[in-house]
Amino acid sequence: MRGPTGRLSAMRFLVTWAVTAAIVTLPGPLVGVLWAKTIPEVTYVIVQGEPLLAEPEGQGPIGIDARFALIALVAGLLCGVAAYAAGRRGDDIALLLGLAVGGGAAAFLAWKTGHLIGLGEFQDAVRSARDGTTVTGVADLRAKGVLVFWALPAVAAYGVLELVLRRLPAGDRGDAGAGEADEIGGEELDLQSAPAGRDIDGRER
Repeated sequence: MRGPTGRLSAMRFLVTWAVTAAIVTLPGPLVGVLWAKTIPEVTYVIVQGEPLLAEPEGQGPIGIDARFALIALVAGLLCGVAAYAAGRRGDDIALLLGLAVGGGAAAFLAWKTGHLIGLGEFQDAVRSARDGTTVTGVADLRAKGVLVFWALPAVAAYGVLELVLRRLPAGDRGDAGAGEADEIGGEELDLQSAPAGRDIDGRER
């Protein structure tokens, strides 16, 4: 990674983490709207006032979960790439935590927002429908495990980019100009002392 967390002040760490989490969370409701507008149609039949799946073995509910997972996966990857591009050396841990927390919150908001779209009309239709009547359902998740499909890809994308690109080598603080104490212009030099009466390359003076 690009630098130990110990180099960050507590304030900088908290600010970086909080801002990252907030930015990643923001698109959650918009993603929820997109999900609700693109789900496959699922039909329910009213039996004694309760909505039951008209096709219990159908692919509709699975398709709804899969659509959410796909959209969240793409959003998570984009967040991970954006965080890496905007990050600074030494902020990695704060950024990763922000991606994890923000991704979880964004997925939760996406689920709840998408589920609310059309929910009132659906409930009204269920209350007023007679037995045997069919109504169209709203977006909802059966497999709650897909809620991690935002945070995990975001963290994974960040980690893969760091492993592949490694924009700054280990030991370089990332400052412009000279590098460490035994470096000149960023290149490491052998500063060991030469034996008495000889140059560093071993020739006698």
